[in-house]
Amino acid sequence: MKKYFPESELIINQDGSIFHLHLKPEQLADKVILVGDPGRVSQVARFFDAIECEVSNREFHTTTGTYKGKRITVLSTGIGCDNIDIVLNELDACANIDFATREEKEQLRSLSIVRIGTCGGLQPYTPTGTFIASVKSIGFDGLLNFYAGRNEVCDLEFEEAFKKHMNWNPLLSAPYVIDANAELIERVAGEDMVRGVTIACGGFFGPQGRELRIPLADPKQNEKVENFEYKGYRITNFEMESSAVAGLSRLLGHKAMTCCMVIANRLAKQANSNYKNNIETLIEMVLDRI
Repeated sequence: MKKYFPESELIINQDGSIFHLHLKPEQLADKVILVGDPGRVSQVARFFDAIECEVSNREFHTTTGTYKGKRITVLSTGIGCDNIDIVLNELDACANIDFATREEKEQLRSLSIVRIGTCGGLQPYTPTGTFIASVKSIGFDGLLNFYAGRNEVCDLEFEEAFKKHMNWNPLLSAPYVIDANAELIERVAGEDMVRGVTIACGGFFGPQGRELRIPLADPKQNEKVENFEYKGYRITNFEMESSAVAGLSRLLGHKAMTCCMVIANRLAKQANSNYKNNIETLIEMVLDRI
């Protein structure tokens, strides 16, 4: 028996679009680029040869078009894993739920999803301007812990080693470790991106070890993060979405990865706020390889 999704669980707007994204199923390409900043959607889409549609609602701005013969959707998510929960579930609904019958489709689509973002580097070999492909992501956000199947897709041994090294505070959400899609990493990261381990945080300040007026619960957090090593893996960067992108995609049957440009090196205490033009190189690389 097919699963039925009632109105309270799957909210469809009167025009036939999904609730938050305002996207209709036919407007979604199989290749998807996610960006945080709504303004970056046009920065990506200006490389398109043709624009098929543009849709906006709140922080979610979507453009679907073609690039060198490839149909691609570029979508802004806003900041944080909570927004990724909305975006990934609604993209999957557009791909794999029949909006007329409210039932799962017999033939499921698998999307290829690449997030392009910015991050803070945590190692001497990740200075500003470095491109990092997140081979593994550590979720400080706790999002994947709300979903069945979490243990089947996560690297549990890595999680335990990390919690032990950090002397993990039980008041915090349990961290989860999730792999990006290996085929997508090989294709998109190529030989010119650092393949790293990324921590996705639930905030920009305290969760990433930044202290302004409120003291940190663990002043040595970043020092411990920078020193962590497990089976040759070192943690390379902080950002705020990669774990949810990889984790939800894995559970839903999609291919996903994150690649970011380093705009601040936390170890060297350097930052480049004038990065917007430099990220276009990364955008073109992803468009060519997705």
